[in-house]
Amino acid sequence: MEKRRQPHKRIVFVCTNQRAPGERVCCADRGGAELRDRLKAMVKERGLRGRIRVSQSGCLDRCEDGPNIMVFPDNVWYAGVRPDDLDAILDDAIASLRAEGALPRGYDDVPRSTGTEAPA
Repeated sequence: MEKRRQPHKRIVFVCTNQRAPGERVCCADRGGAELRDRLKAMVKERGLRGRIRVSQSGCLDRCEDGPNIMVFPDNVWYAGVRPDDLDAILDDAIASLRAEGALPRGYDDVPRSTGTEAPA
């Protein structure tokens, strides 16, 4: 085993847990996978791959509040996330990176898509 430093500055865990019909509610049925996919695309569009990792998680045991997203190492939890919340979640992560000087060189000088503009 090799012990290494965490390769990403932030990891955003999006619950995508799926339960059998008739069981407790789950984030998958509330759009968890779609949120994960969109957030991954937004990170790529903003040039932050390698800084922010979007990963799916299993059950976070707050199903009734979901879909749920947690950000490490910021120790931030988002509940009841909707697609229109993703810009704010990513902006918070970027602000955290900015505060520690961990954004790519020249990042703030480059106009970025927010992922909400209508296609041309």
